[in-house]
Order: sequence, then C-alpha cells, then structure tokens
Amino acid sequence: MTRLATLTQALLDAAKAAGAEQADAMALSGVSQSIDIRAGALEQAERSEATEIGLRVLMGGRQACVSASDTSTATLARLAERAVAMAREAPADPYAGLASPEQIATSWDLAALELVEDAPEPSAADLEAMAREAEAAAMEAAGITQVEASAGYGRREVHMAASNGFSGGYARNSHSVSAVAFTGTGTGMERDYAGEGRIFAADMPAAAGIGALAAERALARAGAVQPKTGTYPVLFDERVASSLIGHLSSAINGAAIARGQSWLLDALGQQVLPAGLSLVEDPLRPRISGSRPFDGEGLPSARRMVVENGILLGWTLDLATGRKLGMASTGNAARGTSAPPTPSSSNIDLTQGQRSRADLIRDMGTGLLITSMIGSTINPNTGDYSRGASGFWVENGEIKYPVNECTIAGNLREMLLRIIPANDARAHLSTRVPSLLIDGMTLAGA
Repeated sequence: MTRLATLTQALLDAAKAAGAEQADAMALSGVSQSIDIRAGALEQAERSEATEIGLRVLMGGRQACVSASDTSTATLARLAERAVAMAREAPADPYAGLASPEQIATSWDLAALELVEDAPEPSAADLEAMAREAEAAAMEAAGITQVEASAGYGRREVHMAASNGFSGGYARNSHSVSAVAFTGTGTGMERDYAGEGRIFAADMPAAAGIGALAAERALARAGAVQPKTGTYPVLFDERVASSLIGHLSSAINGAAIARGQSWLLDALGQQVLPAGLSLVEDPLRPRISGSRPFDGEGLPSARRMVVENGILLGWTLDLATGRKLGMASTGNAARGTSAPPTPSSSNIDLTQGQRSRADLIRDMGTGLLITSMIGSTINPNTGDYSRGASGFWVENGEIKYPVNECTIAGNLREMLLRIIPANDARAHLSTRVPSLLIDGMTLAGA
C-alpha cells in the first residue's frame, strides 16, 4: 500500500503546484487471473496486472477529473496541469467539494473486515483444475450436452488521499468458480448456471458441487413452454429476488432524487415495504465483498437503517447530493479514477421471513416461480415494471413444469408493499434478499 500512498500524495503535490485550490487522488493496483473451459478444452487463460491513477481538482466550484495508467513523474505533472485547465473551463457546481476535516474518517480496523487472506495467489494450474472439476461434475449428469466452466482470482488495492487531510487505503481479494450447463439441441436447447465467489479460498464450496448444481438446474428446464396469460401469484427465487430491492435502492439514490426522477420522490417517511420488514445497510460486515472502511470521499463507513418497519427513513447520499438536498451525506460515495463521486449502496439486508421457499410455493397455489429474468422496462418516474422471465409453473402448491418466454408486469411501489419474504437469503452475499412472493402480477404468456 505504501507505493499507492506515495502516488496519491505525489498527485496532490502536483495539483497544488499546478494551481488547484482543492484536490483528491486515487491510485488502484490489481491483478486478476481467469481460466475458461469449454467442451473439455481450455478456451481462454487470462492474467492482467495494472496500476491506474486518478485526480480530481476543484477550482471555485468547478471540478475536473483526469486519469492515467502511466505513473511517471512527468505524467503526474501533465495530469495535474490538464486537470486544472479543464476545471477552469468547467461549468460551476455549487455542490461540488471535499469533505470538511471534521467529517473524514481518521481510524478504522481493516483486520476486523477480513477483506484479504494471508495466502499465496492460486496458480493458473490450480484454477484450471477447479474449472475442470466443475465441468466434469456437470457432464456426469445424463442429458447434459455441453458445459462452460470458469475459475478466477483477483486482488485489488486502493488508496485515496485529499487536500483536506484524508489518506487511507485497503485491499481485497476474491475467488470464484462458475459453470453453465446446456441440455437439448436447436430450439429445444436450455441452459442454466451455478456460481460461487468468496474472499477466502477456504470458504469456497467444492467446484464439483457447483458443476453438479448447474447441471441439475439445466436439466430441470428441459421442455420449457410458455405459461398461461393472466394474473397470478409470482414467487421471485432468491437468485433473482435481489433485483426487486435493487430497484428500490436505485429509486432512493440521491442522484435520482436530486434530478427529480424517481418513483419514490415523495416517499420519505412513508411506507414502502410491508410492516415488519426493514432494509439495513452495513458496509462493515466481515468477509463480504461489498465491505469497506470508508466511502469514496473518505467518510467513515457505518451501519444505517434505510427502511424500518416498512417506513423509508432516508436517501442514499454522497456529499454533493446531500448538499443539493440540504442533508448530510450518508457515507455512500463511490468513485473510480476518471469520474467524480456518486452515491451507491453496499451490503444490503432485507428482513427474512418465517417460512421457507418450499412453504411459499405450497401456499401460493397456482402461479409462477421465477428463476431467471432478461431485459427490463422500468419507468423511473412511475415505477411501472415489465420484465421477461422464465422458471416453473406451480399448480396446487406444487412445481409442475418449466416455463419460458413470458413477461411479468406491475408497478414497483405497489409490488414492494405486497412482498412476502422466505427465509433463504444466503449469508455470504453482499445483498442478502430471500425469495419473495407477490400475491398477484400480470403475466403475459401463451
């Protein structure tokens, strides 16, 4: 991390020398490696290592961002000069600016977050062995015609510094294995997948189990047909249920609120989820990919209640959107090297229910269990919702047959007020949302 800290300080020094009034800098360094197996053959082996730097300068309410992958002293000076020249010509933004010194994070416990493991990087041979293990397990299932399997590893380090005195950095690594299995041929071909990712290799499930699950899911989709058109209960499987909460998160994002383009624009302090359900953001959960000690503007990370007992408590804000709305930042700034911060949430938890997914299937009677979705038409101002879906038809509380090529429609504000959660959210995910049942949605099929 020392090298990245040195780079960010050098960028700040160059910005000051070029005449910047305020500045913040970011330096990223990462390595990633992936192996892809297809039809029994090594299809692709990739490895990349890169360092990237970014600088934002502020001049009297005007800002500009520049980035580069060259870290030479001459490049740093040119970047700073270019950024200052750009900022002088940029439109004025009265809300742009760094955090005040009393707002910034001054201490954090990286060890408690467990974002990196003390272990050597897996070799390409290790990754290939895992990918082949997943592929072999999927191909063992009768009826599977082809498998695409992948294994990957990544490690990324980031350091940020600003002229307000903030300086801090952290690293994270990741392991992943996935498989896509195919069954049938031609227009009767079906596919499904399984995948897992963890920070610690020891937490990863066996690659063979991932491959076997992909095959099981693909075979269950064989012979899919269009479901009936009508209004039916719809159960969003845990694999896709988080998308509903994602639409809620987007609607309460400070950028959307500040633009006046959100179907929840007037919902602060109102009920947006059923009574008894809450939505919590906690970026300090250990061993979770979305965790971080501070946000993209150097503000400390903290647990916050977004929705409590169904009532929306606040927007998701960075400094600029907070200033525009007359509110304090919620510590949710995210940024890259080439653009200013924007609000973004991480590590979202929805209250789990008391019943299992199987219980909800039993209780829904006749309707649709959705396991995958494609495309989307979401009206950002009204919340009108339409998406392509596939999954399984349920009759009398039992799964009967696979279905595809259908569309579900409704209004998000009304849909979210009627969700019934199961208790099957996976603990290791950054966004933990269980399967969700909605008692009635418009279904367009055959």
